[in-house]
Amino acid sequence: MCGIAGYFSRSAAPPAAVAPAMCEALKRRGPDGQHIVGWDADWQPVATAPAHALVHARLAIIDPRPVADQPMRNEAGDIWFCYNGEVYGWQDDARQLAAKGVTFKTHSDSEFILRAYEAWGIDGLLPRLRGMFAFAIVDLRQQQVWLARDRMGLKPMIYSIGERGLAFGSTVRAVLPWLTPDQRRFDPAAIDAYLAHRYVPAPRTIFAGMQRLENGRLLRYDLQTGASELKRYWFPAPEQTDWREALDEAIRLRTVADRPVGVFLSSGVDSVVVASRLAAQGFHQLQAFSAAFPGSRFDESADAAKIAQQIGLPHRSVAVPLSLKHEFASLVADLDEPFADPSAPPTWFLARETVKEVTVVLGGDGGDELLAGYKRIDKHLRSRWRAGWRLPLPAMASMAHKGWPKIAAEMSVCWQDAYAMRFSGFTPPQRRALQPSFDGQPPHYWRAPDQTWQDPLQRLLEIDLANYLPEYILRKGDLATMAHGLELRAPLLDHRFYQSLLALPPAQRFVKPAKSLLRPLVADLGPLDPFARKKRGFNPPLHDWLRHDLADRLPGLGARLHDLTSQQLTAAAVDGLIASYLAGEEAYAEQVLQLLVLDESLAQLRALAGEVGLG
Repeated sequence: MCGIAGYFSRSAAPPAAVAPAMCEALKRRGPDGQHIVGWDADWQPVATAPAHALVHARLAIIDPRPVADQPMRNEAGDIWFCYNGEVYGWQDDARQLAAKGVTFKTHSDSEFILRAYEAWGIDGLLPRLRGMFAFAIVDLRQQQVWLARDRMGLKPMIYSIGERGLAFGSTVRAVLPWLTPDQRRFDPAAIDAYLAHRYVPAPRTIFAGMQRLENGRLLRYDLQTGASELKRYWFPAPEQTDWREALDEAIRLRTVADRPVGVFLSSGVDSVVVASRLAAQGFHQLQAFSAAFPGSRFDESADAAKIAQQIGLPHRSVAVPLSLKHEFASLVADLDEPFADPSAPPTWFLARETVKEVTVVLGGDGGDELLAGYKRIDKHLRSRWRAGWRLPLPAMASMAHKGWPKIAAEMSVCWQDAYAMRFSGFTPPQRRALQPSFDGQPPHYWRAPDQTWQDPLQRLLEIDLANYLPEYILRKGDLATMAHGLELRAPLLDHRFYQSLLALPPAQRFVKPAKSLLRPLVADLGPLDPFARKKRGFNPPLHDWLRHDLADRLPGLGARLHDLTSQQLTAAAVDGLIASYLAGEEAYAEQVLQLLVLDESLAQLRALAGEVGLG
């Protein structure tokens, strides 16, 4: 697990500070070593002011020796590799290569990917990769660069492509040094998309000059012509294997590491299943970590401790601070660009303490998306009779958080598009009230899935797998853990396990209550049985934050956002929302937090974009 970046110029070399600035932006993701490899315009090695560069910040998990550091190259020096992630179960393929005479200098998955590409090419490599990854391969034989992101979207890939060339990185802030001044402007549509969804959905980023590679995508870039091609390389297909065995294998593979491993455990279904299967397979030495909110109704750490004791895992409760006052700016910075999930701060605090004892942790992300665990799914299915039917209602602007404006916004789009509004930040009428001069506002910015299911339930799940899972849930997990040099692995999102679920009849996969398919994998926990309890989210003390820790940020928020967004947001509308919240309209709490995050994030990014010496 690491941070990666790089660029390939087609015109004059960028300023000498660009590659070091990229490296500095990635240091938190890769605390075990940072390396830059550079070339001049003719691909001759240079130490300063390179025309082309690869940057790597390493979190050493497999084969921590320096020989496994990156960027990594083949013997001829005509293939280079820069990688963030972890792939599993590659050893059989490596032995096959070794039998053909390929010599391995390390026992790292990084070298395996390099050797596999050299032997089989990109089309032979990708189907062999099981796990999470974002990588760049520079093939000087073919004068091509390949950028790839894993199937589910656990690892990020940001890029900028244009007349100057190609740049890429693990984060927006790592690519920012490459951008020219005119590319460093905030994208008005991205600001609106953030208001709609609490984050900026792929392929957009907050900057007009860079994009986010979607999950399961491959980008080919021609170093000679500057031409590029983007394609999806994976379409999931049912796999007739035992889903229980596939899950156990997925969990077992993710325990392989040369650094200490633990598991996140709440009292919910997904993490309990992962922890239970670890214990059932004999991994009793792995420590479970739970977030504790002392003195708060949100605290479920005592239940998690009892569950860990019953299934046979050591356990530690991690006290999550209930105050954000002194950490807010740092947390927003680690979330890279505007991102307003209220559960991000607890995850960030939990990771900060967990990494003091382990370097790798398994989590339970993915169960809700694979097995229809969200309440909004059942609620939306009640209106599936609407299908493509909609009312031709005029667009309206209103800051009301419920009532006719919200209903009208949903009824004016088709049933499938309305699903995006089930989990949203600001409704379309609220966004119009905040941004009266912003034209061409779509109802949402979620992308349509590549596969269209006839079954309404599976259609909604496919929408989540294309949007909510990779760009909200997994982005939060990656950023909040990697900010502290902690690798988070998600066995429930193993693509082989997912494809085994696709082979099940819907009546067997989508039983009630949701996720009951997994019940046989968990021992009898009596009153702690997560399948018999009401689903609980990872909820923070939001009102305490807003009325105490962050209260001094509320005055003048409207004017600041008006300035930061180049007058896109109106000060009066923002301040009116704040006044309503402070007067007792607590339904606005998450939206107030969303605006505070936008304020801090845009201010940080504008300062970074204005630094001297960038591209």
